[in-house]
Amino acid sequence: MGAIAKPLQSRTLGTKLWVLSILEFMFYMAGGCVVEERTALMRIRSSLVEANSSRAPPASWGQSDDCCSWERVTCNNSTRVSALDLYEIYVIQSNYSTEEDQANFGAEGGCWNLNLTILSSFHELLVLDLSWNSACLRNFDGLAKLRYVDLSFNSLIGSNIFESLGASIEVIDILSSNMSGAIQDSAFSNLKNLRELYLGHNQLHGSIPASLFELPHLEYLDLSGNLLRGLPRNPSLNLSSSLQILKLSENNLHGTFYFFWLRNCAKLMDVDLSGNADLAIDAKFHRIVPPCQLRALVLSGCNLDNNTVAGPNFLSTQHHLQTLDLSNNNLTGSIPTWILENEATLLYLNLANNLLVGSLDLIWKQQPNIRLINISMNHFVGQLPANISSVFPSLEVLDTSYNNISGDLPPSLCKIQNLTFVDLSNNKLTGEVPACLFTATLLILKLSNNNLGGPILGGASNLSTMIEIYLDSNNFEGTFPNNLSGNLEFMDLHDNNLCGKLDVSFWNLPWLQVFSVSTNNLIGQVNAAICNLTSLEFLDMSDNNFAGSLPKCGSKLRLKFLNMSTNTLSGFPGVFLNSPNIIALDLRYNQFKGSLDWTQHLPQIKLLLLGGNRFDGQISSNLCLLQHLSIIDFSHNRLSGSLPPCIGGIPFGYHGDDDDIFWVSVGQSTTMYFPVPGLDGPPFMYPYFYDLQGFTFSTKGSIYTYGHNFFNLMSGIDLSANMLSGEIPWEIGNLIHVKSLNFSHNFFTGGIPATFANMGAIESLDLSNNRLSGSIPWQLTRLWSLEVFSVAYNNLSGCIPSSGQFSSFSAESYVGNLNLYSVSQENGCSSTPGPVEVEYVEASDDPILYIISASSFVLASWATVAFIFFHSSGQHVVLQL
Repeated sequence: MGAIAKPLQSRTLGTKLWVLSILEFMFYMAGGCVVEERTALMRIRSSLVEANSSRAPPASWGQSDDCCSWERVTCNNSTRVSALDLYEIYVIQSNYSTEEDQANFGAEGGCWNLNLTILSSFHELLVLDLSWNSACLRNFDGLAKLRYVDLSFNSLIGSNIFESLGASIEVIDILSSNMSGAIQDSAFSNLKNLRELYLGHNQLHGSIPASLFELPHLEYLDLSGNLLRGLPRNPSLNLSSSLQILKLSENNLHGTFYFFWLRNCAKLMDVDLSGNADLAIDAKFHRIVPPCQLRALVLSGCNLDNNTVAGPNFLSTQHHLQTLDLSNNNLTGSIPTWILENEATLLYLNLANNLLVGSLDLIWKQQPNIRLINISMNHFVGQLPANISSVFPSLEVLDTSYNNISGDLPPSLCKIQNLTFVDLSNNKLTGEVPACLFTATLLILKLSNNNLGGPILGGASNLSTMIEIYLDSNNFEGTFPNNLSGNLEFMDLHDNNLCGKLDVSFWNLPWLQVFSVSTNNLIGQVNAAICNLTSLEFLDMSDNNFAGSLPKCGSKLRLKFLNMSTNTLSGFPGVFLNSPNIIALDLRYNQFKGSLDWTQHLPQIKLLLLGGNRFDGQISSNLCLLQHLSIIDFSHNRLSGSLPPCIGGIPFGYHGDDDDIFWVSVGQSTTMYFPVPGLDGPPFMYPYFYDLQGFTFSTKGSIYTYGHNFFNLMSGIDLSANMLSGEIPWEIGNLIHVKSLNFSHNFFTGGIPATFANMGAIESLDLSNNRLSGSIPWQLTRLWSLEVFSVAYNNLSGCIPSSGQFSSFSAESYVGNLNLYSVSQENGCSSTPGPVEVEYVEASDDPILYIISASSFVLASWATVAFIFFHSSGQHVVLQL
């Protein structure tokens, strides 16, 4: 992440010049080496070799006696080592040739174990950079004289780091080093010269001590990305007058942050308190003019109220802001006038995800410098200004999505030279899209869910600069332009009025990763040129009028998601798809035929929807090879024969890697970054992915549509409306994660397996319209999640269970079973469940059961004989006989 990467860390210019001047002076004054320090350096070299670093130790180390001439080492004029630059000197060895190599690769699970007591040999060491080594650092006793220490991106073992540092320390950087524990109030009592402290992205917890805020020379404080909860409760606290940068973002802070604490911070430039949902902000300043003029103020995701921004208060006194982020709060009312009237220097404005209302006219005031405007997810009304290029000539990002903006798109948008990202989706825009938008400098254009119309793409065919286009859920019509070309990676045009065929030249988009034209009126065959789209991962052509056979692409395509449902496609689909990468496949409601044996070649498949076709033959046991399955829909086909028992061994349900499989990222990154002055991590990061939508599954008598969280919400099997026969395997009861099971409208015989009681997650169970016999197992009353149940139109008999969820099912669940009775009928049925039975009903001929029974019989026989011959009562009985 850019927010924590060393090349992006904001170091004050003074710190950088200070370190460089020390190193330069020491370099020119050095002229020898102390034996003790040379020995210590060779010990560091040996530890690198022992740790199996994939990067060789510095070549010069050990080549001469003068360690002051070695690379990464700087000495002072007394030939003492005063600076060590060990940045990224160790690189993790990821491949092991033997198990012994792996076992010896660090006791901490693969890191460079470095005992920092080795540094006690360097009596005049002032600068130490050990960053980016994934090292396991322990025993910090050798750091007492340091003025600058960088241990970031390592693993600190122990918590005595601050106690080990001396009064000379000025800069401490321990970013992203697995540092844990609480910050003790006494930790900084001896560090009065500390100027910069970077403790972000660790696991620190507890409260932030007031003494840390009051360090007299502290300029930069970064505690972001931890688990800190508490702030000082003193409303009169005085933060250090030297403070320039304050970052407390992404913690669990409670209580109140008082801007009155900043009353002496004349040098303060940047404040980031974002990502603390329970942190109240008190912006009152008690009639005192703040001494500082902030450059960046980020309060996203805090507990703001309207009084925070309505003014007059601290915020309304800031006239030099470049970055203002008040997003993800519950702000109501209109935009405060001071935001745009007072902020001529504003570059980045983010008011997204609030409850703001009113006209956009308040926003459209000339701002020659502003580069990013995000007012998405509010309730604004109005239109985009016709002269928007004059109002915001420097604009790069415009996001007004999820509002009530109406009217036409102004052609002057095309005149904004640096405009890169436009998201106007989910509004009420009308009219046509200016053709120039598709040939301008835009990379991403999102116009989804509006009332836009006219020819698709404005008739443009050369999309040389655009990467993503989202025009879905509008009223675009007509055919695609011929000879379409460009560098497009995402194109979503679903739910429009497009018609005609997809010309062969349409597939001349070599970088296309995501393509959706579902729910249109397209016709014709799927052209074989589609096989050339080797970057394609997601293809949705469902709900059109495509016909004929699919082309023989074989293994050329690298598809992960394919939806061709609701067309009139025919033939054998296996020739089109032979991809080991496929995760979700929906071919429902077509005219495909043949066996299902080809599905065994889809080892990663999770979602397999083939219902509503003409597939025939048996369900092979090869289906059980697909161990990642979560959803199976083979309904409404011509499948016959019995079910393979091994289906009960498929895990189904949630897998650990399901959280992000429905995000298709572009290229090598998943985010567009827009750097913000003064902040390490830009507060404005735009998603660069495609959120999968449109896969459906029928359960509980309804059809549900799921998005990227499909597998968190649903797992199930639908084999209804086939010609399956035989008994239902008892092993099906092992599917403890399945939520929906539909075997209705088949020819299953035998009883309902009592093992179904083990399906604790089941919500819908439909066994209706079969030839099942016997009773309803009373064990099914244990299914507390069961909401829909039907065994209608079978040959069941006996009593209907009445406890548990069965007390809520109507008579329709049992209709068509003449010998099935409810408790309310006078037929001897009892509301008391039957005798306790074993939970898993497997095979009846259990050899252990036979052994126990036989042993009991023998023991009973011998006991009887002994009673007769040795007990007086027994002998009396024999005499009477």
